[in-house]
Amino acid sequence: MKALPHPVAREALHTRRYDFRGYLRADGLFDIEGRMVDTKDYAFPNDWRGEVKPGEPVHDMLIRLTLDDHFTVKDIAVVTAASPFSVCDAITPAFNILKGATIAKGWSRTLRSSFAGAHGCTHHVEMLRAMGTVAFQTIYGWREKVKRESGLSKSEGPPAEAIPGKRPAFLDTCHALASDSEVVRTHWPQFYEPTTGEKKPG
Repeated sequence: MKALPHPVAREALHTRRYDFRGYLRADGLFDIEGRMVDTKDYAFPNDWRGEVKPGEPVHDMLIRLTLDDHFTVKDIAVVTAASPFSVCDAITPAFNILKGATIAKGWSRTLRSSFAGAHGCTHHVEMLRAMGTVAFQTIYGWREKVKRESGLSKSEGPPAEAIPGKRPAFLDTCHALASDSEVVRTHWPQFYEPTTGEKKPG
């Protein structure tokens, strides 16, 4: 198993933990839940909370997105359980404007335009950006699971695009999914774009 090189002697100062999970609900909708927790390895004073002890959350923030299988936001819950300022929690109702939005290409742009500057919370927006990719992993993975279990597909590869024949939106979004990569040649040969001088499959 690959790992980072062994570090030099050092002192732990700060930890940020992210936890994102996807669920299929009994009513057929999906819950995408996220949590971010910041802790310090030393005590420090805070004007609002007094002394914040080692390991006590500086930030503890939670989000639940409820989506249908077309990635439409049906509901959202945003909570600030711990923060360095008493006013941090006041912004959470602003995120209700995402109800009815769709997680698709442009999701990050939607978040930037809706919650720019003082109109949002930096940490919640960071979480929502990541939750978009978690939603794709959850819902596309579920679609593939259903197809495999019904005998319609035996693919164990990356999730299929929702609309057959349409170029998947995730192509060219990273090195592995480049149009000229072996991954695309194997799983989406119709969208494979060979490098100069190479013949396209089929």
